Amino acid sequence: MADFKQAPEGASLGVKMMTWVDNRFPATKLYKEHLSEYYAPKNFNFWYFFGSLAMLVLAIQIISGIVLAMNYKPDAALAFASVEYIMRDVPGGWFVRYMHSTGASAFFVVVYLHMFRGLLYGSYRQPRELIWIFGCMIFLALMAEAFMGYLLPWGQMSYWGAQVIVNLFSAFPVIGPDLALLIRGDYVIGDATLNRFFVFHIVALPFVLVGLVAAHILALHEVGSNNPDGIEIKAKKDSRGIPLDGIPFHPYYTVHDALGVAVFLIIYFAVLFFVPEGGGYFLEANNFIPADPMKTPLHIAPVWYFTPFYSMLRATTDVMVNMLLVVVSLGAAVAILKGGFDKKGKIAIVVGALVMLALLKLLEAKLWGVAVMYASVLIMFFMPWLDRSPAKSIRYRPTFHRVFLIVFVIDFIVLGYLGIKPPSEIGTLISQIGTFYYFGFFLLMPWWSQMGKFKPVPDRVTFHAH
Repeated sequence: MADFKQAPEGASLGVKMMTWVDNRFPATKLYKEHLSEYYAPKNFNFWYFFGSLAMLVLAIQIISGIVLAMNYKPDAALAFASVEYIMRDVPGGWFVRYMHSTGASAFFVVVYLHMFRGLLYGSYRQPRELIWIFGCMIFLALMAEAFMGYLLPWGQMSYWGAQVIVNLFSAFPVIGPDLALLIRGDYVIGDATLNRFFVFHIVALPFVLVGLVAAHILALHEVGSNNPDGIEIKAKKDSRGIPLDGIPFHPYYTVHDALGVAVFLIIYFAVLFFVPEGGGYFLEANNFIPADPMKTPLHIAPVWYFTPFYSMLRATTDVMVNMLLVVVSLGAAVAILKGGFDKKGKIAIVVGALVMLALLKLLEAKLWGVAVMYASVLIMFFMPWLDRSPAKSIRYRPTFHRVFLIVFVIDFIVLGYLGIKPPSEIGTLISQIGTFYYFGFFLLMPWWSQMGKFKPVPDRVTFHAH
């Protein structure tokens, strides 16, 4: 009791209650550390809306998901009918269901833009490596959450899309068939699969997501936010220890983010009320047909936010594996001749290249396609160490760096579009070129990120009041 703070004499009831809480829980301390005394750079622009918007959409998804779960039946014989019941008979059920389905797409839009901002301004660079890694883990958990939830409506595309994705796990040597069986819970996708996907979707993965988001924010507030100039504002402080280029997150950025929230909600509800199915991209027409294990749709494709990675999977054919053989051989030759490695280094490169060439020849293209799909996500974890540019922000990098980034974004969009469409010869060729560029962007980054003439980075952030 001796360490307890006492409310000032004559204090209001509210102050007394807050003092009582603070003696038992660090409410005021947390408020100060993460809001009123958390100093963020004063030059944030609209790209910094998307972090708070991601938290907003997560809240929308959790709340709408709870309401849906109250009326949903995770039973293969009843699941589709329960969704129709929600849409037609539950008061406001159609609204909540569309909130959740539209929210899933909104979540990925916001997260992709949030990640793009990280690429623009080097938000993954030292000392923010762990923030980026937590962010990539959130992205992986979000993909798993979306995949698990995609099966629950038990429509044609839900069923067959899940069938295709689960079967990919069977491509792994030795453990593949048992791994696919473990995920399905049965030899075919059925009641057991639906039940375990339902539990993962509404219980396990939301806890993981919320935990990772908390870790992401704590790591961010420990080292401080990046800014469009890529300058560390903690390097220059006044006599009170406050960054010269920092302002309290609350009230300045809570009001700033309120603008982003308002604009987002206008767009979100416009889609929700007028085009909730997103022209067939958010909810496919085939998903309004009950799942039929005996009738395969003409074209099976995942939801749009998975299609860039699905496109890379389909692009990995025997022809592409042969192209990879050539690329690995040329890469090893260039590294030996121009890399400046000593004798041991050259031997290691030769041995590594030979092992890779052997694996490319021995393992079938289907397995390499699965490996390429997973690698396309996992490679993002290594961004803090791949980028060796002297400047963090794109503002102070050579023009061709911007060109590379713009082409990367276009490439990602094209891969996503091709993943939605049925396979074709020209589509496969473009997907293969796009896959090479996607991986080349990352794997060659240690070289191209250092090339060119860089602009001088200022000592203080550039800021123009508006």
